[in-house]
Amino acid sequence: MKRRRRTEILVQGDPELAKHFAEMIIDRYECKEIIAPQYGLTMIKMRESAKNSLFYLGEVLITEAKVEINGCVGIGIVTGMQEQLAKYLAIIDAAYKANLPETSEWYPRLIEAEQQIRKAKAKEQGELFETKVNFETMDT
Repeated sequence: MKRRRRTEILVQGDPELAKHFAEMIIDRYECKEIIAPQYGLTMIKMRESAKNSLFYLGEVLITEAKVEINGCVGIGIVTGMQEQLAKYLAIIDAAYKANLPETSEWYPRLIEAEQQIRKAKAKEQGELFETKVNFETMDT
């Protein structure tokens, strides 16, 4: 599983999953904190559809953290003020980079969490469609 997909699942899904994975690693390995969770700003890039050009929409507040496990550095970056989640993501990232055996057990749980996220989004989308107005059938 690629890093981006894994991170999206951990951020959008149940925060307890990231906590559980990170605690598994913390209990078994030495996690050296390189950068404690700290706040920062980053620019948001958007693509303008007519000219297909990139522009900066504005800034967003982020929390970032870096840890090292077995000589491998992991980075965790999330939007908003979420210090614990940033640290958990950094630990999980470092665990994958270090090819720790625990990471092979995580794949089925990540897939299950991804399916739950999809179901929740589909349900939300269905609820939104129920409120959609069809202007062609309205009497004027």
